[in-house]
Amino acid sequence: MYWLGIDIGSISTDMVLIDACGNVLEELYLRTGGEPVKVVREGLSALGEKYASNYVQGVGITGSGRNLGAAVAGADVVKNEITSHARAVAETDSDIRTVIEIGGQDSKIILMENGLVKDFAMNTVCAAGTGSFLDRQAGRMGITIEDLSDMAYEAADYVPIAGRCAVFAESDIIHKQQTGASESALMAGLCRALAATYLSNVAKGKKIEPGICFQGGVASNKGMRKAFEELLQQPIIVPEHHKVMGALGAALLAKDKKQAKTNFKGFETGRLELRTEETECRGCSNTCRVINIRTENEIYGCFGDICGRYSG
Repeated sequence: MYWLGIDIGSISTDMVLIDACGNVLEELYLRTGGEPVKVVREGLSALGEKYASNYVQGVGITGSGRNLGAAVAGADVVKNEITSHARAVAETDSDIRTVIEIGGQDSKIILMENGLVKDFAMNTVCAAGTGSFLDRQAGRMGITIEDLSDMAYEAADYVPIAGRCAVFAESDIIHKQQTGASESALMAGLCRALAATYLSNVAKGKKIEPGICFQGGVASNKGMRKAFEELLQQPIIVPEHHKVMGALGAALLAKDKKQAKTNFKGFETGRLELRTEETECRGCSNTCRVINIRTENEIYGCFGDICGRYSG
């Protein structure tokens, strides 16, 4: 028996398949690339090459594209990112009190108590507090994000970077380059700037307690982990499945539901040619913009309506 979790974000679409003991059997980290329907299909198709649909007992979906994902794959549980990440953390380590999560386009902090969410905050406004801040600067300097990670981690010192604004940070980096700063010190300064911006913005007013977990795609960056440890003077835990914790939490939430029959439409969905079209419902004054997911001959799923007239 398996449970599937899907996390659809603006940068990545993640899928996790777990067994009855909650062990991760498969994890996929796919680039969304502005085509979430296509990427969900690709992920389902890849899993369908190894697993049979009839063994899937439940599906949980999270992320900014969760409603679209539910229409494509069929879902038993649809939850927000905070709930899903917290569920995965509680399963991974019940002693975690603070969750630092930084993705490509957003970041969040989750405060936990006895495995439950006590408080949280999110940043979806400025790139300076997200992974795209590092990606942009690495690309501008002609190095990979992996090289940036190694250089920042191994640097003996760092160059202070004005990191509260992504635009000003780039100007500051150019200025520091012109004064002869080394690339490794600049990369360490970038990581330090992102960590400091996160703490002064996303975590502002929050009490960061010991038992700190760092997750999201940016947690793969050793320089970022080092920067947080230096600023917080605390050890940082990076879970084994840190890149797909949202999908893992969604799978666990589906497993928690313990329903008799799943709404999963099957891995075979990956082989269908699906497209989206938008219509306006005039059934009431809401005039919802309904998104239809359809094959050539029929509507496969819908989302976007407030009352559930179509999606229900």
